[in-house]
Order: sequence, then C-alpha cells, then structure tokens
Amino acid sequence: MKITYLAHSCFIVEENGYRVIFDPYKPGSVPGCGPIHETANMVIASHGHSDHGAVDQVKVVEGGKCPFAITTIKSYHDDKLGLLRGKNKITVLRGQMSLAHMGDIGCKLKDSQLKELAGVDVLLIPVGGHFTINAAEAKALADKIEARVVIPMHYRGDGFGYDVIGPVTEFTKLCTDVRYYGDEIEVTPKTERQTAVLKCRLHEI
Repeated sequence: MKITYLAHSCFIVEENGYRVIFDPYKPGSVPGCGPIHETANMVIASHGHSDHGAVDQVKVVEGGKCPFAITTIKSYHDDKLGLLRGKNKITVLRGQMSLAHMGDIGCKLKDSQLKELAGVDVLLIPVGGHFTINAAEAKALADKIEARVVIPMHYRGDGFGYDVIGPVTEFTKLCTDVRYYGDEIEVTPKTERQTAVLKCRLHEI
C-alpha cells in the first residue's frame, strides 16, 4: 500500500494501481497549501467542510476493480455530539493492507467503534486540536487502536495550516518511534511499527 500526503488531511492511497483520495480541499481553504490536481478511481470525504469535502477538485476515472472492502464509522467533529461542527465519518479500507482515515474526529469513540478499528495497519489521525482532538488525545486514541503505522495529519507546519491548530511536534514528542519521510511511504507486511511523519507535498513555498 502506497500512501502519499498531499496536504492537511488529504492523502492518496494506492493498492494494485487503484487510487483513492481522501478529504480533498477547496483551493485557498487551507493556508499555505496549493490546489489539488489529481485523478483517482474513488474520492472519499469525511465531511462536507471546504477543507475536507471538495470532491469536485479530483478527476474521477474508470479503473480496475476496487481492491478494498470499505466500511464507515459514524462519529462527530466535536465533543458535543456534533452541535458545534457537525458529523464526521471515519473510513476503513481493508485489502492486502488495512487503513483507517479518521477525518476530523473530535469525540471519544465507543468500545464497539474501537473494536472496528483495532489492529489496522495504517492510521491517519488528526493531531492539531481546536477543530479536532488534540495531540494528547490523538496519542491516547492511537495507543488503543494499535496500528503498526500511525501518520499524523491536520496540523500546523512551517508556512502552512491554520494558526489555531498545533504543530506536529506536539504529537511527536509523545512518541518514541518517530520516523521522517518525504511525501510518501510504502507500507508492507514487513513495515516496522512506527509513527511516520510525511512531508506536505502541496506546501506552497
């Protein structure tokens, strides 16, 4: 499974030549991040906000058979049952490898929901706080899910992201297994357990 970090919470996930893009954003909606010019076989949005739900920014093309069994878990964008920011959808892809994209999770999960996520190979999780769970909450949640590869997203970087959310270092300082990459990572059954920090490909310099 190849995972490419475009920006914010937007990723390309590829397996057997099949491309899924998560949470594309509207141009100009995420400070310091350039527009998305990508094609995919499928686009998935965790919710409809402009920095996550701009599915029209991706050209959807016919491709091979989807290699994933896809399930969704209903959740909230805040800790007030969605009263502040609405609902959020967690998506789980299960193929040769498994991956969970947590969207803009802002609430605690029930034991039954955690069971659905337990042991996924890859976890894409927001860590910046304010609009989502914060770094400490993300670490606690990641520890419960026990994914082999945890990839932080939705944080403030050097010259990109919202000022009100925290930097990725607030999360990585809580981890003992951090590794740094370019903007992509290939995850296989032999990939070691780690927190993988990917570079934002669409950071406008």
